[in-house]
Amino acid sequence: MNRYPHLTRRRFLKSVGGVAFAAPFLVASSSRGAAESSPNERITLGFIGVGKQSYYHLSAMSARPDVQVLAICDVQETKRQAARQLVQERYGSAYPLGVYNDFRELLARDDIDAVVIGTPDHWHAIPAIEAAKAGKDIYCEKPLSLTVKEARAMVNAARRYGRVFQTGSQQRSDREFRFACEMVRSGRIGQLKSINVNVGGPSTDCYLPEEPVPEGVDWDLWLGPAPWRPYHSILCPPPSFTGYPLWRSYRDYSGGGMTDWGAHHFDIAQWGMGADDTGPVEIIPPDGKDVPLLTYKYANGVSVYHGGGGNGVVFHGAEGKIEVNRGHLETWPSNLKEKSIGPNEVHLYLSPGHHNDWLRAIRTRQKPICDVEIGARSVSVCHLGNLAYWLKRPLRWDPAKEEFVGDPEANRWLDRPRRDPWTLS
Repeated sequence: MNRYPHLTRRRFLKSVGGVAFAAPFLVASSSRGAAESSPNERITLGFIGVGKQSYYHLSAMSARPDVQVLAICDVQETKRQAARQLVQERYGSAYPLGVYNDFRELLARDDIDAVVIGTPDHWHAIPAIEAAKAGKDIYCEKPLSLTVKEARAMVNAARRYGRVFQTGSQQRSDREFRFACEMVRSGRIGQLKSINVNVGGPSTDCYLPEEPVPEGVDWDLWLGPAPWRPYHSILCPPPSFTGYPLWRSYRDYSGGGMTDWGAHHFDIAQWGMGADDTGPVEIIPPDGKDVPLLTYKYANGVSVYHGGGGNGVVFHGAEGKIEVNRGHLETWPSNLKEKSIGPNEVHLYLSPGHHNDWLRAIRTRQKPICDVEIGARSVSVCHLGNLAYWLKRPLRWDPAKEEFVGDPEANRWLDRPRRDPWTLS
């Protein structure tokens, strides 16, 4: 029986033929650990982008016995070499890893079940949509998209082509965040009044000077759908740079701290409110007078503030508060966190880990913990905040139609022009 709906008949017949199978190369048991999976049971992966965060995913996935990495892709030769070295250290020096500069070549392979997308933010939507069209399941790093329209297009593609799509907002797979949201939704702090989300600010325009393009960098493909501009190492740093690249600071490629960490912490605010299928109805930027913080107003009466103090995300209720961050959980009163969630309280999705959850969903064809719709709604909250900052005025939002109410100027910001030949279609 065909394991996954997108497998071709040719590939399925190869998988049960005894000699050939889904992956093109048999990985020895000694290189995969004791819990060896048969080749027919492994999920085959391709990696689109193998920079800092995606390299972590590659390292974790290539060590699993139930996964086989068949191909990687990146526009920087040094990153491709590093990824190849990692995979061949795991699988053996003769392992025939597919190595590509252009993600379209990777997606053209019919022996790949799923892809991990770890590119800069402006390169999330198009590869994800094309992967869905090619019958691949998807793990896409957060923030899901560069624009609100991109996020909705990604949801539509995943649904149209029946793909499992995990957004890389992995805090939903962490105990502290789940427990905090369960306490809030179970009413332990009384009626929820407000939430403080402590993350960085919006991105800005990029005026970096021109530098020579290093050998081995496909700068035109790095830019892709973004407006053309000269190369600069801050955007696409050399191998000697070990931090997180600062393309995140610039509007053509990212939404800044609002989308980078906001895709984590606003996501938790949405989860704690039970707002995974909706969003705010009004966004008010700070005015230096009566409104000190960017403020989101929700139809349920809850206000969400960008900043305002605290560690991570702070939920304020009529009878207490809860503060949560990575490795951190505090409650007021302090004894709220001492009691486990009871049988009559709200129990949220219990993830076995973000990677495990995605792979399980691929096998069961169920939605993962951070399905693309959740990722789209959470990143849209971040985008809406940025638009209020950039336009410097209050905005009214219709979360059902995903458009601003009576505001053609603001609605033009819901998407961006794309450089030829790149489109979302």
